[in-house]
Amino acid sequence: MPELPEVEAARRALQAVCIGRRIKRCAAAPDSVVLSGVSPSRLESALVGRSILEARRKGKNLWLRLDEPPFPSFQFGMAGAIYIKGIPVTNYKRSVVQPTDEWPSKYSKVFVELDDGIEFSFTDKRRFARIRLLDDPESMPPISELGPDALFEPMQLDSFIDSLSKKKTGIKALLLDQSFISGIGNWIADEVLYQAKIHPLQMAANLSIESCKSLHQSINEVIKHAVEVDADISRFPSDWLFHVRWGKKPGDVNGKKIEFITAGGRTTAYVPELQKLMGTQLIGGSSPKPKLTRRESTKSDNSATETTKKCEDVGKREISANVATKQEKSKTKIDQIEKDLNVDLVNATSKKRVEVAVRSTRQRKRPTN
Repeated sequence: MPELPEVEAARRALQAVCIGRRIKRCAAAPDSVVLSGVSPSRLESALVGRSILEARRKGKNLWLRLDEPPFPSFQFGMAGAIYIKGIPVTNYKRSVVQPTDEWPSKYSKVFVELDDGIEFSFTDKRRFARIRLLDDPESMPPISELGPDALFEPMQLDSFIDSLSKKKTGIKALLLDQSFISGIGNWIADEVLYQAKIHPLQMAANLSIESCKSLHQSINEVIKHAVEVDADISRFPSDWLFHVRWGKKPGDVNGKKIEFITAGGRTTAYVPELQKLMGTQLIGGSSPKPKLTRRESTKSDNSATETTKKCEDVGKREISANVATKQEKSKTKIDQIEKDLNVDLVNATSKKRVEVAVRSTRQRKRPTN
């Protein structure tokens, strides 16, 4: 969160109330993490006095086209959100701003007041979002590096199937790759794979034609519906996985158990009964072990046990030999130390005796009065 539907809902809301309005006031937070490559004062001076001509989006990135560059762009990250004072934008799953909260929010990174009194704010509690000033957002990273937008530039079925056939990576990891298709995030990937009955770890290149068709249809339908209801989660179909996938809590969807794994580096909800790992090759190109008969399996287990026992015996002998060697070395070292101590003692005793003898001799030679 947020993903394409949430960002598109924000774009539509800004488009509806901001177009043609002039920016009267702007306040940017002194956050050098979220404000990427631009100081608060620079961002404020670039926006104040400018008129908003259009709100644009690609994937999970949104930018405002002004009457003069540079243009502010917003990469939403894990928790970025647009709020418009007094106007609902969408029902975010994990909203950090409530109608009764102070305005602008303490999590606000950019606050804007327009000449007609409309106010909006971009917030980010977790600080994974990025705000930039770009002369031409579509030709500059990160937007220039994005793949086709899942809503505005949907891949044709033939191209989709052909592209998947060349990808030797897990299907969920591929869907999360914004250079492949932009706009799909964690919850959408889980939802479309659930609806297409595809295991999240299934290698993309091994998907059947029917599975590819089903996935293509699911992507289009899930995104289309989520966008039509302005990403309002209360209006998502009740049988969607979305409603029960959060927090890794035990549960079921439509009577079938949900389990959680990691796929594409993200926590992933799926239904093992429906989403089975298929094909002869898995992620990373490793082949699954062939199934053995009971007799072969027993023989293999016995062989493995014998091998393990032999290894243990060899290991024990090696350990005993190492211990004996260490003990011998320790004894030799101790003997040497004792020998050295004896030599030192003898030397010290001899030296003492010499000193005593010298003193005695000197005393005998001393003349008497």
